Amino acid sequence: MSFIRHVRRFVRSVAPSVVFLGLTAYFGWNAVHGDHGIRAYHDQLKIRDQALQAQQDANEEQIVWRRRVASLNEHALDGDMLDERTRAMLNLARSGDIVIPYKADEKLY
Repeated sequence: MSFIRHVRRFVRSVAPSVVFLGLTAYFGWNAVHGDHGIRAYHDQLKIRDQALQAQQDANEEQIVWRRRVASLNEHALDGDMLDERTRAMLNLARSGDIVIPYKADEKLY
């Protein structure tokens, strides 16, 4: 009987600590690895940085296109730009033009 009594005392004295440590470990792990934890926060920051970079790239491209469209305005039609664009679209060159070939992955515009 005394052995069972010692086991019960041991379980009663250790069980609350074990339960508390288990809960602490559970919440600590979720604070780091959970859906709203530290790692998820850093992943969201990376996604935000990528989105901001994409927005900046889109804004720069939009500025380029607005400038090109503005130069094609009826009152501000630039003959050199129109000539350059038609040659680029039709892949034509004059006999005195210097042609610089570009690689496939390099953009001309």
